Amino acid sequence: MPAQQKKIIFCIAGVLSFACALGTAAAIGTQLWIKGTILCKTGALLVNATGQELEKFIGKIQYGLFYGERVRQCGLGGRPFQFSFFPDLLKIIPASIHVSVILFCTVLIVFALVGAGFFMFNAFGSPYETLHGPVGLYLWSFIACSCGCLIMILFSSEVKIHHLSEKIANFKEGSFTFKTHSEHFANSFWIILVCSLVHFLNALLIRFAGFEFPFSKSKDSGTITGAADLMY
Repeated sequence: MPAQQKKIIFCIAGVLSFACALGTAAAIGTQLWIKGTILCKTGALLVNATGQELEKFIGKIQYGLFYGERVRQCGLGGRPFQFSFFPDLLKIIPASIHVSVILFCTVLIVFALVGAGFFMFNAFGSPYETLHGPVGLYLWSFIACSCGCLIMILFSSEVKIHHLSEKIANFKEGSFTFKTHSEHFANSFWIILVCSLVHFLNALLIRFAGFEFPFSKSKDSGTITGAADLMY
């Protein structure tokens, strides 16, 4: 492939990596990871609410990695309550998983920026054969993509397996019990998914530029090496 086309491909990959770093940083600071509704189970059972009456006992909840908001509905109107994971909810959430998600988000941002820098360096500078070259570009893209996948897996397990929404909804609730009525992943979570796909796409762009995947050996080189060994 001509050098000019390789520069264009590396520039595109660098811009995508930089955009992913900015998107991940923005996603960390929002409370748009989970949106859902919570049912005031105690209040609904007291009045035996059904049908449209049940809507008076369904509140809302949304949260991110650091803070969130819930609106409790127990038949007397909505009462908003804002909370913070640190230090308010630290005792009731799976803290190790939650901190791991934040750490992997930080690693994703760092390696996305590193990848963007090396993509631009390879586009306008003189590439080296090791970390500055194609092997390094594959490495940064692989690490960033892996971090994105780990973030989604860990956060999904925290929400679905450990019932994070219910734990938050029942935080500092004495006589009332809340149950998750519905929940879905919001914009920030899907930004992480898009970033993971972008880093995977960057690896394909490197291959499209004409550089072999790491640890891949052509059959011809193996044959030549074997023949050389037989000669000696």
